[in-house]
Amino acid sequence: LHMGKTMKEDLTIVVKYIKQLYPPEFSVFSTYAVLYHNYFAAQAKKNAESQLEDKDIYLLLSWVHNIYPKDMRKDHALAEELEKVKLGSLLPSDLIKKLENKYLDNEEATIKNSLSKCLDKEIQRWKEDKEPEKLNGHFESELLGIFVIQSIYSGQKRAKDISAAVGEELSHRLSKELHAFLKSYKDAFEDFKEKGKKHRYYKPILIANINNCWNFRDYTEKNMAEKDENKASILSTLSDVENSGFDVLLQPLFAQLKPIFKKFTENKWDSSNEIMNEIIKITGKHISDFQTLKNPFYHAIIEKIHTRLVKDYIVRLLKRKVSLKTPAQQQNLAQNISKNAADLEAFCISNGSQATWLNSALPKLAEIIRLQDLGAIKIEVATLATTYPDIRKRHLEAFLYIKANLSRGELKSILGYLADSTASTLPGVPLFSNINVS
Repeated sequence: LHMGKTMKEDLTIVVKYIKQLYPPEFSVFSTYAVLYHNYFAAQAKKNAESQLEDKDIYLLLSWVHNIYPKDMRKDHALAEELEKVKLGSLLPSDLIKKLENKYLDNEEATIKNSLSKCLDKEIQRWKEDKEPEKLNGHFESELLGIFVIQSIYSGQKRAKDISAAVGEELSHRLSKELHAFLKSYKDAFEDFKEKGKKHRYYKPILIANINNCWNFRDYTEKNMAEKDENKASILSTLSDVENSGFDVLLQPLFAQLKPIFKKFTENKWDSSNEIMNEIIKITGKHISDFQTLKNPFYHAIIEKIHTRLVKDYIVRLLKRKVSLKTPAQQQNLAQNISKNAADLEAFCISNGSQATWLNSALPKLAEIIRLQDLGAIKIEVATLATTYPDIRKRHLEAFLYIKANLSRGELKSILGYLADSTASTLPGVPLFSNINVS
């Protein structure tokens, strides 16, 4: 700092007062500038080759890349004259590279160690008999979800302040470290998920860990380049943690609903409204536990519930338990399905489901049951197949078992129409592809 200040002040005096006292051919400013630069560069080289602390390496690189070439040599009083002199860098390029590598290695190791300690502390917290902290009404770990990102972001900013190239290299290294950290985090989470089931705050801890993923996801999507090969892996690991947490949270609900869905076919759909009301009531109680999820995850888990409820309802329709011979019987079942579909849709939408793509599945199936004209049935089947391209002949065949008044020829005609209409269609959002027909 003393050398830099002295050089800047002295060269300013040379420009303002001394230069004009000499003939131009003396190049007096150039002489002064070269002598000062050579001395400064020699001292910098001497320092660079000695044992330096991390902060000293950072300061020296800051001088080489920023303070010396930008703050000093671009000074408004000196820039024009210094441009003519072409002084070169404060350090040789090989020594700069060596310093940069040392800095990058040290910074990477420091942040890696910081992340590892952070995860250890978080795992220790899971073992304590304490409810996770809440931020804005959502369970979350400030240590994990915020501190880790801040450590990485601060490291990247410091590196970018040295130079864009150093910043880019550290960002690439830290994206690998983040991926490795998240893999360790995922393993620790899976371990807790299996071993911590009797923990007093098991569910809140699961929710907190799902919420933690949001900061990592947001940071990764906004700050990592698409070409970074770690980006997709990081997002995939986060999805694994999120979905793994969702599965555990939803397991008790789906286990409780399974015998209730069986009642539809056991009762030949006669008391379907009461059964649907029971399903909605039980689901509503479980949903109240999910309010502490952050909004994106709350909507995601509600969509999973919505999808599962529609799918499980369709599964009962495909069980070949009910075969109705008269149009009046079919009309009655269609009305029941339509009512159930409307109640289910209203419940899911009121609880925040954004899965509007599910809303037409049950009404379309009800319409196929209601219709008696072969041509009209084919049109409705084609519409269904367009909306849900993953429906296959085996699904439709099982479903049409309900319409016992169809002849073999009519059934074959409808099934053939479905095969034709879906032959060149790629599956969209999966619904039927997740349903096995026994």
